[in-house]
Amino acid sequence: MLRHTKIVATLGPASSTQEVLERLVEAGVDVVRMNFSHGSAEDHQARAAGIRAAAAKYGRTIGILGDLQGPKIRVGKFAGDKVTLVAGERFILDAQCTLGNQERVGLDYKELPKDVKADDVLLLDDGRLKLVVSGVNGSEIHTRVLVGGVLSNNKGINRQGGGLTAPALTAKDMEDIKTAALIGVDFVAVSFPKSASDMYMARQLLRAAGSNAVLIAKVERVEAVNNLEEILEASDGVMVARGDLAVEIGDAAVPALQKRMIRMARDRNKLSIIATQMMESMIQSPIPTRAEVSDVANAVLDGTDAVMLSAETAAGKYPVETVESMARICIEAERSSECTLEREFLDRVFTRIDQSIALAAIWTSHHLNVKAIASLTQSGSTALWMSRLNCGVPIYALTPDNVSVGRMALYRGVCPLLMSQMNDDRDLLLAEAEQLLIDRNVIASGDLIVLTAGEPVGCTGGTNTLKIVRVGGH
Repeated sequence: MLRHTKIVATLGPASSTQEVLERLVEAGVDVVRMNFSHGSAEDHQARAAGIRAAAAKYGRTIGILGDLQGPKIRVGKFAGDKVTLVAGERFILDAQCTLGNQERVGLDYKELPKDVKADDVLLLDDGRLKLVVSGVNGSEIHTRVLVGGVLSNNKGINRQGGGLTAPALTAKDMEDIKTAALIGVDFVAVSFPKSASDMYMARQLLRAAGSNAVLIAKVERVEAVNNLEEILEASDGVMVARGDLAVEIGDAAVPALQKRMIRMARDRNKLSIIATQMMESMIQSPIPTRAEVSDVANAVLDGTDAVMLSAETAAGKYPVETVESMARICIEAERSSECTLEREFLDRVFTRIDQSIALAAIWTSHHLNVKAIASLTQSGSTALWMSRLNCGVPIYALTPDNVSVGRMALYRGVCPLLMSQMNDDRDLLLAEAEQLLIDRNVIASGDLIVLTAGEPVGCTGGTNTLKIVRVGGH
């Protein structure tokens, strides 16, 4: 296991054929993202089947992430597909307009006129265009163009400083949650949550649909930043969605916030994903820019669980090459990463037996120069706790649970493996785990490994045993 940081790749037109899916698996993708903003339920089901077939072919575990669209706060369409706005000119955002022109355009979010007032600044197309509100008249928002440019169909709208009231979960999202449950996704990302209540509602809808998927909060609103602790508490992980986030809080504030969010997630045993424009130039170019290399490497050095590709693999010319480049950057950054295990343990307080075993395994492995950690886990919690601390030793999480094996695909430093549970004898299970790692050429005779397990076998939260084994020595 050469790479600890996981790679999430978005599927789309450039990565829908079985050949490309298999090449992505070979290149090192760990989780695929299905963007529910595009495509039908049938499209997503077909892609899920394709990626599972590719994973089975190469003997790998590939997680599936369903990304909900969230509220569409966008302009409508133009008669000629686009217009050019000129600084100083007047322009109207009209909730009743059906087809836009040089003077006005419609709105997908009909409540926007109620959310804004005079002197508010609206940012369109990820901040490329800037309008200041001069007044609101019924369904019409009258503005003056501050920064002009080309405005085309369906471009996004943000209010500088945040404050739009659109709910995080739309009627479409609620239907897409049912699709996600039907597909059997491992993760669901909620777009534009503002508070913990948005995440609690999403979790209730997921459970009602029969899914136990891991819940990821996409932090992309000012309100989410202000409520970060409660959102983290209500979620299983966070995605730093840097596109809308940069528009709302200002691009200069994003790097420090990204570092803070990664640190908060790790301290609270939550997952973190860094997203948006990580390798943007590779949509058109076979090599990344030096700035992109540094961006990915810094996210790795900060300890994120995963780095994510969007248009690069969904619609770019070089989806496979992009994944290969990102994997190389991750590996090189990890090689130079300082192990600060002693410092990370100083403020740790743990009272559960299974958590104590997990952290003892990390400490032991670091100081005994262990080749690998093998964690026999039912729910994956033991592997999650281990993955929050960097000891430099790969963690192999062995479980008989198909749901758990999928969700562990996103844990930093963890390689999930599905194993049989033919009996309830702990020693026989430990021997099976050891043989599984030998068969996969992870360990060899003479290597030192740490094994964790629980009795009674098969009980969630039952990890209570740590065993240090010399492979081949009995």
